[in-house]
Amino acid sequence: MSFLVLDIEMTGPEPGWNEIIQIGAELFDDQWKSLGTYLQNVYPENEEAFSVKSEEVHGLSMADLEDAPMIYDVLPEFEKWIKKFNAGKPNFSNVIICGQSVINDINFLRYAYRNEKMKWSFSNKMIDLHTVSYLFFQILEKNGKSVPRSLSLGSVASYFGFEREEETHNALEDARLTAKCFKEFFKLIDQVKLV
Repeated sequence: MSFLVLDIEMTGPEPGWNEIIQIGAELFDDQWKSLGTYLQNVYPENEEAFSVKSEEVHGLSMADLEDAPMIYDVLPEFEKWIKKFNAGKPNFSNVIICGQSVINDINFLRYAYRNEKMKWSFSNKMIDLHTVSYLFFQILEKNGKSVPRSLSLGSVASYFGFEREEETHNALEDARLTAKCFKEFFKLIDQVKLV
């Protein structure tokens, strides 16, 4: 299995009206060794759905996206990047999509695939950092450890001593930060003992 740690920036929260404007990802083998990174801005077809509120979150303006390719060019390029590391397999059934509240990113990506009439080749396997954090922090707290109250990426990363380098979100930086947190949780598995 491979782990695809994904982060997507959008023009807003609603797939179909809002669109993907940046894809960031890091691909790992089953031992969490990095195979490569991907970052691509995407020009949105529905410019009027570009919200000021989302721009405040990701820091991308329409001017920043002016020279970016459209999603119909980005999706095949993204797949080509994954295939380069996927041992020549024609689909991605061995790829687990991972991320912070990753179902939202998957929903946007699936919508883009459907809208471009492209086949969704990924498995239905996913690992959500938000859920993993919730469960592990419950276990750690029951064992007398101090844990953060918030399950945001910033809080989880801070718990492990990591932080964002930039104040605005960058999809690749967030994907990499998310991956660092997953690695730490996977290390914790060896320390958890059930009696």
